[in-house]
Amino acid sequence: MTNSMTETPSNFIQQIIREDQKQNKHNGKVHTRFPPEPNGYLHIGHAKSICLNFTTADVFGGLCNLRFDDTNPEKESVEYINSIKDSIRWLGFDWDDREFYASSYFGRLYELAEKLIQDGKAYVCGLTPEQAREYRGSLTEPGKNSPDRDRSVDESLDLFRRMKAGEFTDGEYSLRAKIDMASPNMNMRDPMLYRIRHQHHHQTGDEWCIYPMYDFTHCISDALEGITHSLCSLEFEDHRPLYDWVLDQVDLPAHPQQIEFARLNINYTVLSKRKLKQLVDETLVSGWDDPRLPTLEGMRRRGYTPVSIRNFCENIGVTRTNSMVDVAMLEYALREDLDRTSPRAMAVLRPLKIVIEDYPEDKEEVLTPSRHPKDESMGRREIPFRRELYIERNDFEEIPPPGFKRLIAGGEVRLRGAYVIKCEEVIKDAEGNISELRCTHDAATLGAKPEGRKVKGVIHWVPVQDAVEAEIRLYDRLFIEENPDAAEGDYRDFINPDSLEILQGCMLEPSLKQAQPEERFQFEREGYFVADREDYKTDAPVFNLTVGLRDAWGKAQQKPQKK
Repeated sequence: MTNSMTETPSNFIQQIIREDQKQNKHNGKVHTRFPPEPNGYLHIGHAKSICLNFTTADVFGGLCNLRFDDTNPEKESVEYINSIKDSIRWLGFDWDDREFYASSYFGRLYELAEKLIQDGKAYVCGLTPEQAREYRGSLTEPGKNSPDRDRSVDESLDLFRRMKAGEFTDGEYSLRAKIDMASPNMNMRDPMLYRIRHQHHHQTGDEWCIYPMYDFTHCISDALEGITHSLCSLEFEDHRPLYDWVLDQVDLPAHPQQIEFARLNINYTVLSKRKLKQLVDETLVSGWDDPRLPTLEGMRRRGYTPVSIRNFCENIGVTRTNSMVDVAMLEYALREDLDRTSPRAMAVLRPLKIVIEDYPEDKEEVLTPSRHPKDESMGRREIPFRRELYIERNDFEEIPPPGFKRLIAGGEVRLRGAYVIKCEEVIKDAEGNISELRCTHDAATLGAKPEGRKVKGVIHWVPVQDAVEAEIRLYDRLFIEENPDAAEGDYRDFINPDSLEILQGCMLEPSLKQAQPEERFQFEREGYFVADREDYKTDAPVFNLTVGLRDAWGKAQQKPQKK
């Protein structure tokens, strides 16, 4: 499946590629790749890169690979690999038979590393990691040459082969490029190319005990796969000289062009993989698929649609300037898609029973409202109307505040798609809490507005006898601070204490008995909800709030207070 994004003049990467094609650069071909490290679950920031790489290839009739840059087995797992593939497919993209692993190139990478040693471009260094950091210098001071920088080619080659044979312990030696310890670019100060790690690898098993560094592996993998445009986030801009240096030193059939774009930053969110893992490991959330997280697994469980995420990525554009995107833009894209695709239903989250005393006890009328007000192709649903109903508890006020337009003692209101009712009596329990309302109905108002009657309020309802009891999980933003990464203090101090509220005993209209996991609905007057993909059962339904009908975090709203 291809993405709905199309070429736009504001996409500077597409402008670069058009110029490349005019000059017949890369023989006019466009070949991109999405290269995740399988050390965590994908998040919305990755979605931007996925959409960009696959769509760029699609726009220019090219190809896009999926490649796992799996050079750090300590933090990687097959679980992450499978999740990444599932998330990309869920977004609507396919890499066909172009699934690659950097680990598949370990043999070739090792050969190229030996060639660098033989050419005097790399050496085996015995500095400890702490010493290497000390020798590296700082942004204001040049680094110092390693005592091993002038080690002979033969000695370095012998040590490197013994590293590969497993003779040394982790960290005892490393292979470093010989570039320039005085370079103003810290990445060019004799960067490490290989380190010793006696670690089982999820793809290569125990074949290797030395592993190449990301900066060495990534560019060579691109070249081996014939990538023409290596699109990466702006944080890799300072790594580009090293990317080009490595490719200039080795004999490979291609020299891809690295192009950087601004990474995605969204307010009220953290997109650091380390911090997301910390939230999971410390059980501050329920897991990688917690609906409050910006992981694609979490967003899917929350009820986000692939279309809404792809549209959002298109709307924010592709630039070279880092900026903060308002999460309201993401929620707008979601509402826009859900409004178009979600059938309607009625759900009472905090039930209050009403009895229509002048409606016969044995009478039932089956009402058939449409499943969508703008799309009759979705059909209709059946809702029995009976004497006993549930309404929302906050749709009744015994002493109404100014401007209240719902049901009050002695007042009238219209039931959605049904009759006008009047509250005649308020029943309370021994503690003085309202337990039931006694009402009457106007039989002439079913589906009609008799002349002379002005009833402003309309509320939703479900029949008591036919209601489906459910658990509703109300999710809100995980953080109360607009930029938790930059705020003073630990980002975890700004977790929203009200980010999850679980409601039991909610009552839904009977048509929802047929709901399936991941099916989305607009609960009228409440918001958009999704049947939970993990916990939903027909005999114990669970629905998650996806997003409200409007932005509840606008400037006029009071935000939750820091706990």
